Amino acid sequence: MAHGRDARDVAVVAFAQSDHRRRTDELSEVELLMPVLHRVLADTGLTAGEIGFTCSGSSDYLAGRAFSFTMTLDGVGAWPPISESHVEMDGAWALYEAWVKIRTGEADTALVYAYGKSSPGSVRDVLTRQLDPYYVAPLWPDSVALAALQAQALVDAGATDEAALAAIGARSRAAAEDHPHAQLRGAVPQGDYQVRPLRTGDCPPIGDGAAAVVLAAGDTARRLCARPAWITGIDHRIEAHSLGVRDLTDSPSTRLAAERAGAFDRAVDTAELHAPFSSQEVVLRRALGLDDGVRVNPSGGALAANPMMAAGLIRIGEAAARIHRGASDRALAHATSGPCLQQNLVAVLEGDPR
Repeated sequence: MAHGRDARDVAVVAFAQSDHRRRTDELSEVELLMPVLHRVLADTGLTAGEIGFTCSGSSDYLAGRAFSFTMTLDGVGAWPPISESHVEMDGAWALYEAWVKIRTGEADTALVYAYGKSSPGSVRDVLTRQLDPYYVAPLWPDSVALAALQAQALVDAGATDEAALAAIGARSRAAAEDHPHAQLRGAVPQGDYQVRPLRTGDCPPIGDGAAAVVLAAGDTARRLCARPAWITGIDHRIEAHSLGVRDLTDSPSTRLAAERAGAFDRAVDTAELHAPFSSQEVVLRRALGLDDGVRVNPSGGALAANPMMAAGLIRIGEAAARIHRGASDRALAHATSGPCLQQNLVAVLEGDPR
């Protein structure tokens, strides 16, 4: 879906996120989200009433109640009536829906937001509900155990070892040392085994957080942002649901999504990869052919902050923000959902020549 510049080209023109914290018991989802929405709109000078389309991403499983996303519309303001949609997915997929809406001419601007509070329950248990309901879910393997299966497959294949995995965790949190919103910053002990070969340092923090971006088309984007981050290509693909028929050391869906998004047309300088576990960065680097010349997760990535249902949208936002401030010219952003990188979205973002 790569394309050249035209009047319906879509860009990220603003990005905001919350401080990601282990617990936000004192805040409802609406209270967590509202400051982020106010900040992202303030950055563009738009009011909620000037937004052409609103799309959100979240999960009722985290909230523990049906249609929980309707409450967060109080943070947006649904009167006068707005054009609105929701995906029961990471907010990166809400961004994809909004991108389609703008490309087809249904809107000129879009507000995309996502949020997740993992602190009220056991997210390791909640995520088992993503699994095949007949053969795998009844066994209740949690998300860390499944990631450990993938990590062990990589070790057995000679693609990595425990020292290399520890280095990924250390590099990611060191990159987040000056990040104002990261949950984990700087040196973090590798810790004990969670499920071999994964230690605490190989796993993402559990926490609460929210993020939002504003998209705009063509000249509107240029009016709202000094250096828009143009989405020159975006695509998402899915692996087989059954883990037993997949090669867990590879991610063909990521590779195909990247190909269709135009990521391989020429080099990127930055890659924001949604890799909640250190071992998953190994898989993604191999699938995307990223060498040491590409700066991977300069924000710290999901190992520094992993708010469920928002971490993938944050990867796109972080990549866009680097283009906005001139730190990147061509960046790749990746989002995932499901066990062992089951679903993968890849976006390519570019800034206008300087």
